[in-house]
Amino acid sequence: MAGIEEVAKLAGVSTATVSRALSGRGHVSPTTKEKVVEAASALGYVVSSNASSLASGRMRNIGVVVPFLNRWFFSSVIEGAQQSLLRHGYDLTLYNLAGVGDERRSVFEHFLLRQRVDAVIAISLELTESEVTRLHAIGKPLVGVGGPIPGVQTLMVDDAAIARLATEHLLGLGHRRIAHIGGDLEFDLDFHLPTNRRLGYETALVAAGITPDPHLFAPADFTIRGGYHAAKQLLGVPHERPTAIFAASDEMAIGSILAARDLGLVVPRDVSIIGIDGHDLSDFFGLSTVSQFPRAQGEEAVAVLMDQLEPSSTPQAAANQLLPYELIVRSSTASPPS
Repeated sequence: MAGIEEVAKLAGVSTATVSRALSGRGHVSPTTKEKVVEAASALGYVVSSNASSLASGRMRNIGVVVPFLNRWFFSSVIEGAQQSLLRHGYDLTLYNLAGVGDERRSVFEHFLLRQRVDAVIAISLELTESEVTRLHAIGKPLVGVGGPIPGVQTLMVDDAAIARLATEHLLGLGHRRIAHIGGDLEFDLDFHLPTNRRLGYETALVAAGITPDPHLFAPADFTIRGGYHAAKQLLGVPHERPTAIFAASDEMAIGSILAARDLGLVVPRDVSIIGIDGHDLSDFFGLSTVSQFPRAQGEEAVAVLMDQLEPSSTPQAAANQLLPYELIVRSSTASPPS
């Protein structure tokens, strides 16, 4: 197999230039990089990961910790992060912390502390002070996605504001009897997302002069199945039926659409439904939603991390950075029945 010296000779550059061009570290003009890549390809040269690690002190591997893998939102954030890491020449090691506390302790006390990863992205996990301290003590850069973590640069959305926007959309259409499907206690852990979204919903109602009715709240588990069963409970009694449902996730909103159809109701003629996320299936179901662009969240987390791993002259983002969201109106919401 050809070595770096042969690549440098064929490309007409130094071995240092070959190293910079193929590792992505350091400035190399586009023309020179193209010559190096063509030479490496012609000779079948592949950069040795061990040699690269020894030279740079880096494994070029990022650890990503998540609370769930079987949720569309988390997989979408991971997808965005992975694609961005690949463009920067980094691998990704995934740690699913859905198990018991011993598994989480093992990840933070052993796996992440070994020299296997250069940095860590924590998605929707409210890290403890000791977990943050351990990572900082060995120089592991850390970025959080989902909510504030003391001492950590974090990216987050304003869950209360998102929920308020979704509810205000329904209020603006003329709805007064608006139900809410939110998370149950099992999901009100890291960053209290279900509580914050319910707070945004109730804040919008109170601002419109409506007293929130606890009978118009149904808990679910952020899945289509969970939303389906919760919506059936809300829509099953005709004289108490809401004219609209705000679900705290698109998957629960999609479940609500299916439940309404099974009850013989027409969406949005009989009931309007809106969710949160920007799910890939929301367009297929004609679902109005507040998109929070999860893939872009993963990409932005990597961008922030690269600022720490490979500092440039550009200023870094603020310690806590609010992420964008957007109301997308489709056919699942309309004025209430007269």
